[in-house]
Amino acid sequence: MTNFMRRISIVFSGMALLGLAYPVHADTLREKQTEACKGDALRLCALAIPNEKKITQCMERKQDKLSPKCRAFFKKGSKTPPAHKPKSK
Repeated sequence: MTNFMRRISIVFSGMALLGLAYPVHADTLREKQTEACKGDALRLCALAIPNEKKITQCMERKQDKLSPKCRAFFKKGSKTPPAHKPKSK
């Protein structure tokens, strides 16, 4: 498996695991966002993979190049689920 394919696998595995930390509504919304944006993330922000924060920043900078379905998640005021942040102990 190439390094690029390994990174993609890690990102999608991580996104699936992050879903466990959200309520059902957020899970559904997050799944919709992932489905709408994964192609754009791979096409426009591949170098940011697997860092979710960097992928998000990259996609925010390139909103004009996003597919319409993905762009809808990056409009101001959209209810995009926040990136997972580990809880402090």
